[in-house]
Amino acid sequence: MATITQRISQAISPSGKAAVLAQTDDDVVIVSAVRSALTKGKKGGFKDTRPEEILSGVLRAVYTKAGLDPTLIEDIVVGNVLPAGGGANQARMAGFHAGIPQTTPVSTVNRQCSSGLTAVNQIAALIKAGQIDIGIGAGVESMTFGYGAGAVPDGYSEAVLSNQEAQDCLIPMGITSENVAADYGITRAVQDAFSAKSFQKAAAAQKAGKFKDEIVPLKVKWIDPKTEQERDIVVDSDDGVRDGVTAESLSKLKPAFKKDGSTHAGSASQVSDGAGAVLLARRSTAKRLGLPIVGKFVAASVVGVPPRVMGIGPAVAIPKVLEKTGLSKEEVDFYEINEAFASQAVYSIEKIGLPYEKVNINGGAIAIGHPLGATGARQIATGLNIAKQTGGRIFVTSMCIGSGMGMAAVFVSEQ
Repeated sequence: MATITQRISQAISPSGKAAVLAQTDDDVVIVSAVRSALTKGKKGGFKDTRPEEILSGVLRAVYTKAGLDPTLIEDIVVGNVLPAGGGANQARMAGFHAGIPQTTPVSTVNRQCSSGLTAVNQIAALIKAGQIDIGIGAGVESMTFGYGAGAVPDGYSEAVLSNQEAQDCLIPMGITSENVAADYGITRAVQDAFSAKSFQKAAAAQKAGKFKDEIVPLKVKWIDPKTEQERDIVVDSDDGVRDGVTAESLSKLKPAFKKDGSTHAGSASQVSDGAGAVLLARRSTAKRLGLPIVGKFVAASVVGVPPRVMGIGPAVAIPKVLEKTGLSKEEVDFYEINEAFASQAVYSIEKIGLPYEKVNINGGAIAIGHPLGATGARQIATGLNIAKQTGGRIFVTSMCIGSGMGMAAVFVSEQ
C-alpha cells in the first residue's frame, strides 16, 4: 500500500503516458525533421554524389523548413559509419555549403547502424544539460563511396582477438543474421513473408505519396552508365522500392551468406546512399522564436548484446527505454524498427510481443534501404510523418548495431 508521501508524489509528478505527453518549457522538442530519398548504392540516384553534398542538402532543408536563422544553431552532430578522411572534415564542409556559419561547430559520431540516432541523442543531451538551446542531429552515408573492401583494416591485434567476444565483433553481418535465425528458430519462410510485406507496404506508401512530406528533393549530377553522359537529375523518391514482391518470389532467391542459409538479398537491408537531419530545441526557445514544434524527444537507451547475434538489440533496447519512460508497449502507437535483416526484425518483434501492424507501417529498410549512418535520423522523419498520417502520438524507433548493441528512443508527435 502506497504511503502518504508516495501518493502525494504521484499526484504532483505524472508518470508513464501522462508524463510522456506532458509539456514543459524545458522539453527537448523537434522543430523539423527531414531526409533525402534513399537510393541504391552504386546504381541509384546518388551514385555520383559525394556524402557531404547529400548531407548539405538535408542540413539546409531542415533549418529553412523551420524558418530558423542558421546563426542560431549552436551545435551539429552527424552520424557517419564509413567516413573518408575521418569524416569530421566532410561534415564541417557540408555545414558551410548549407549556409551554416563558421560559428556553429560540428562533430561526427559512429555507433554503427544507430549513428544517426546517437547524433540526435547527443544534441538532446546537450539541450537537457543546458549547454545549448538549438542544435541539429543528423546522419549520412554514401555506401557507393564508402562501403566495401577499402573500408576494412589491414589487420587486427592478435592479443585483442584472443578474447572470443572481441573476435566475434568481426563476424560478417550476414552471418550474424544466420546465427539469429538458427539460435531462435526463425525459418526461411517466416523471413520471406516478413520481407515481402515490407516491400508491399513501401510500394503502396510510395504510390500513395506518403513519403513526399519527409523527403527533401535534391538536384545532383548523374552519369548515365550506358552513354556516360552527365546530366542533372532531381532525386525525390526511394529507388530501391520494388512493387509486386511476394513471399513466393523471394523464396526463389539463393542464400547470400551461407550455402544452406536462410538470409538472402531480398531479406536483408539494401546497400544505400542517403541522409537525414533533425532540428532540436528547448521548448521555451522554440516558443520564443516562433518556431514550429512538430514533436518531442522523450528518452533513449543503448544496450549491449552478444556480437554473434547483434541483431537481437531491439528486443533488449526497446523494453529498456519503455521502462525508463514508464510506458507499456501497448501505449506506444507505432514502432519504427530497422530491418537490418528479416531474421532479427522478426525475432525482436516476437520477443517483445508487438503487433505486426504497429511496426514499420510504411515498410522498412529491406524495401526502402539502410544508409548506415543515416537511418537513425531517417526513422525520426518517417515516424513524425506517419504520426501525422495516422493520428498516432507516441512512437519508438530502434535498431540493432554491429559489434552487438541495440538502441531505442521514444518520441511524441505534436502536429
